[in-house]
Amino acid sequence: MDANDKKQALRMIPYGLYVLTGESADQQVAASTVNWVTQASFEPPLVAVGVKADSGAHSIIKESKNFALNILGKGQDAMAFSFFKPVEREGNTIAGQPFSSGQSGAPLLDNAHAFVECKLVETVEIGDHSLFVGEVVNAGLSGEVEGRPDDTTLVLRDLGEKTFYGG
Repeated sequence: MDANDKKQALRMIPYGLYVLTGESADQQVAASTVNWVTQASFEPPLVAVGVKADSGAHSIIKESKNFALNILGKGQDAMAFSFFKPVEREGNTIAGQPFSSGQSGAPLLDNAHAFVECKLVETVEIGDHSLFVGEVVNAGLSGEVEGRPDDTTLVLRDLGEKTFYGG
């Protein structure tokens, strides 16, 4: 297999951008930009997210058994970039972004366009990422959605020609 062909082919899969959040029992928070996300079931409503196995988010989600996906919207490029690196909680902000605790305890970013809170129901640990499957237990929007909901989501290609993940 040609390594470059493999990389380019895998990069052709479109990705939305989300900030994955979680909080441990000792109030340590995880918040990182992720893009390997998909809805996995209608009933019960399930989402699956790929999380780097050596990340802080991975250990917090495994411990807490909850997570939230904060869905970023068009124009929130700076927010996506701010969660590409490790971040710290400062009061009720993470990376300068205000948040509140959701029903599950996971942080919900006040400025995200939408969120889904999930209860962890399955983990597949293989490769350098684990697949977390969560049942949606709560969801919300920051405002009215006009047009197609998926047209409002910030996608990886919106971050520019040189920003990739995967392959």
